[in-house]
Amino acid sequence: MPRPLIADVRELSDSDLDKRIAELRRELFDLRFQQATRQLEKPHRFKETRLRLAHLLTVRSQRNRTST
Repeated sequence: MPRPLIADVRELSDSDLDKRIAELRRELFDLRFQQATRQLEKPHRFKETRLRLAHLLTVRSQRNRTST
């Protein structure tokens, strides 16, 4: 799955942003669990998921800084 553009991420509402962050954190947990049980087939998904999470967290922190 291609990474969404940062402009697309900025268009998300606050609730959608928080929902996506929670989903990606859960996905990272699942990936770590699969790795620990040696069931992980696509290790590159770690990097992709961490980058998507970083984009979302960056946008959220930028919004928090501008709103205060």
